[in-house]
Amino acid sequence: MKTVLQYGVILSFLISLMILSIEVVKTFFFGHKKKFAEAGGSNKRGIIYALGRGMMPWEKESAKKHLPTYTAGIFYHLGIFFGIFYVLCLALSVNLPPVLIFPGRVLLAVGALSGFVLLIKRMAVFYMRKISCPDDFASNIFVDLFILTALINTFWTDIRIFFYILAIFLFFYMPVGKIRHCFFFFYIRILFGFFYGRRGVLPPAPRIT
Repeated sequence: MKTVLQYGVILSFLISLMILSIEVVKTFFFGHKKKFAEAGGSNKRGIIYALGRGMMPWEKESAKKHLPTYTAGIFYHLGIFFGIFYVLCLALSVNLPPVLIFPGRVLLAVGALSGFVLLIKRMAVFYMRKISCPDDFASNIFVDLFILTALINTFWTDIRIFFYILAIFLFFYMPVGKIRHCFFFFYIRILFGFFYGRRGVLPPAPRIT
């Protein structure tokens, strides 16, 4: 049973990755408007900024004003990425070295806690609750459960079958739910940097004080 689920984890991950990749490729067939204006900057510099300094909280007004939420989001996603890495290693029968287990547990624990706090905030803050849809709550709860199960599995392997089943459902849900933003985020940042870098808007000019 466990071996079958291991193959299930790998297969569901590959199917999810394929679907998400197809969605990216489809964007290249939308057509492109001809640009008549000369480039005012460098698209490469724009991309570097968008994937680097542009992701820092002091470069984003919304993040700068909500540093606790920004920080929680960072740890939440680190926990998600480690959880995915961890379950794929287990499915491929790759034993993580002990030196990675403790920091991995920290990331999973802090990530699960951050996800729970963000879920409470979404439910408690009126304007966030009003603009949220069922998928916002379902995705958060689903991922929180996945991270928490990954953490428990590092201590108690009897839960591994449930962990595999949860991972399979997560990978199949990813292309159709809001969890897919973890995949599209970097692609969108590249497009953002490319467009505004060419226009000379990014990187922003130094502020004169």
